[in-house]
Amino acid sequence: MSSNENSEGYEVCMDIVETMARIFNARRLVEVRSVHISGISYQNIGDAGLEWIEELSESVKFRVKATVNPAGMDIERWKEMGITPEFYEKQMRILKALKRMGARLEMSCVPYYFERLKCGDRIAWAESNAVIYANSVIGARTNRESGITAIASAVTGLTPEYGMHLDENRTPDVAVKVELSREGDAALAGCIVGRIECDVPYLIPKVEMKESELKAIGAAMAASGGKAMFHVEGQTPEWDNYEKPEAIEVVSEEDVREMREELSPTETPDLVAIGCPHAYAGEIVRISRFVDKEKFRIPVWVFTCRRLLRNEAIRLAVEKIERAGGKVFCDTCMVVSPATEQFDYVMVDSGKALTYLPKLRGVRVCFGGLEECLRVAVSGL
Repeated sequence: MSSNENSEGYEVCMDIVETMARIFNARRLVEVRSVHISGISYQNIGDAGLEWIEELSESVKFRVKATVNPAGMDIERWKEMGITPEFYEKQMRILKALKRMGARLEMSCVPYYFERLKCGDRIAWAESNAVIYANSVIGARTNRESGITAIASAVTGLTPEYGMHLDENRTPDVAVKVELSREGDAALAGCIVGRIECDVPYLIPKVEMKESELKAIGAAMAASGGKAMFHVEGQTPEWDNYEKPEAIEVVSEEDVREMREELSPTETPDLVAIGCPHAYAGEIVRISRFVDKEKFRIPVWVFTCRRLLRNEAIRLAVEKIERAGGKVFCDTCMVVSPATEQFDYVMVDSGKALTYLPKLRGVRVCFGGLEECLRVAVSGL
């Protein structure tokens, strides 16, 4: 894909990139191989954002591979979510404009599962959990872009070299001992670590962390504390590239247990919401197996990427979940969709959702591990 460098749209995007470079005293502009664009929900950007994207799409094409974050609705089942026709029409205009520019409409917050990145790759991603996963678990290099700066990088193929693109800013500054014993502990520990005053935590787990725990702890600390990277001793690609921090904090089993108790449901939730970040293959299969002989007594919404539904095994798992009374929505998530606002009290298995749902959707939240959430859903508490 290429951009018309003589177009007004290209000049606007280059001006955005160069302005960011000046603001952050970037050493130079570097080429990126992947872009991920957030903030594409009409709920987030409104009419002004819609008009800007549409106008830009008339004159430019993306130079590099670009994916997009969840939209404000499932584009096929939006009526089931309670989305209005006006919202649907404007959301579709945003997506069509992005597609004209060359975006791949994955509409998922987990691009790291379908982008083949390697350690050291320069990218420009906007989405808190994707950024921290890419920097930490993959070892790629990206700042936490905004939707606008990510679009500018997609058009120009460039990003300023500052922040997380530089070795000195990837150096850990606090070591954190973490003790995880139950499903869901990683999400809660991530909320606690996110609030520790540091830039790049160096985690020392009691036992080796699973990939699902790396995803959960990163998403939570990115949401609760704006972290863009962490290291895990003996596990992540760059853990031994830097001197180990002298300062040590501890997130104990007791700390996590106390947080879990405070966030346990005190009444029957109106909704159990799973998939923040998006549920992937293993989680969907687990949910389907759980409901082999069960039915949900309260609404269960699972959010995932439509791309997964190309797999027959996943489609069958989704069908089983829906026969049990759940709904599996694609293209969107509980945080960016106004549909969540119809509920008052939502149970989640995500530290990211714990942080964002009250702030962005104005709903009360409670927490449980995935299996705990499903047990509440089938028991009705």
